[in-house]
Amino acid sequence: MTKEFTTAQDKEARIRNIKRRLGKKLLILTHHYQRKEIVDLGDYRGDSFGLSQKAARDRKAQHIVFCGVHFMAESAAILAQPHQSVQIPDLEAGCWMANMAHMESVEKAWDEITSLSGEGSLVPIVYMNSDAALKAFCGRHGGAVCTSSNAPSAFQWGFAQREKVFFFPDQHLGRNTANRLSISPDLTVVWDPEKPLGDNTPEAVKRAKLILWNGFCLVHTRFQEEDILNMRKRFPGAKIVVHPECTQEVVALADAVGSTSFIVKFVREAPPGSTVIVGTEINLINRLALENPDKKIFELHYSLCPNMFKIDLDALLSTLEEIGRRNLVTVPDGIKADARLAMDRMLSLTP
Repeated sequence: MTKEFTTAQDKEARIRNIKRRLGKKLLILTHHYQRKEIVDLGDYRGDSFGLSQKAARDRKAQHIVFCGVHFMAESAAILAQPHQSVQIPDLEAGCWMANMAHMESVEKAWDEITSLSGEGSLVPIVYMNSDAALKAFCGRHGGAVCTSSNAPSAFQWGFAQREKVFFFPDQHLGRNTANRLSISPDLTVVWDPEKPLGDNTPEAVKRAKLILWNGFCLVHTRFQEEDILNMRKRFPGAKIVVHPECTQEVVALADAVGSTSFIVKFVREAPPGSTVIVGTEINLINRLALENPDKKIFELHYSLCPNMFKIDLDALLSTLEEIGRRNLVTVPDGIKADARLAMDRMLSLTP
């Protein structure tokens, strides 16, 4: 086990030794929001779904260690092959937004909405940032999973299936996607699970084309309109790129909006000498600044994800020293099958 007095260099050396010993049997996946020392030790970095796909396609990998939050490791477990185990360095690394939607409250909302609009009127679409049980719920009810990249395609697919789309748990990704598809705000309602009928009238629910869950990402909702206005004054020629989990007001003022992978590409393709202001998690921004020394990269506002930050060298080393045993992430077969069905529907969508 790791010792408290061990230096960071010693921990990194021990991790690299384990990697050499296990070779291709081990895959360390690191999400874009991980701290630099963790990303440097990973085999792949990227968005949660893309990382899970890479792991599942690697037939030589037996042990997948996902350096991200819990729903990401669950997604890897859903897609994993039978011979693969999935571990997360810290089981307490959860996701606030994913925890804002629970099976009981989603099922209750589903029953209330369909009692008003009729069975067969509603298709559920769940954001990747959700637990496996909700992905399975969508699988059972003819719905799909989506990412921040393919949400527009998922919504279009959903409306082709049924009259209404029920999207959870991120209302802001839902609202920004609706705006992109020119869905009228008058046909959109937000469902608050803490209030009767989601804090809506029966008439509003019947009229609605899109029903959004009242969830949000604390990292991306820290950005405010005034942050963009202040940056425009400080850097008049700068380009501002933000994540679609930001509020619609922030998105409307930005120059570009997209997933973490989109943001990485946007910064890399910016002309040398340009200034780019980024509205997302600070660890990714700091790394982009290091990787693009020919440009000036600044955060729109400091915003750290403390759950991502829970994964450090100690946690990773402890997991690797107990490979295949510590902090295993598993999904029951029934939930896995239904969740995989919803994820497979997503894969059939055009990005």
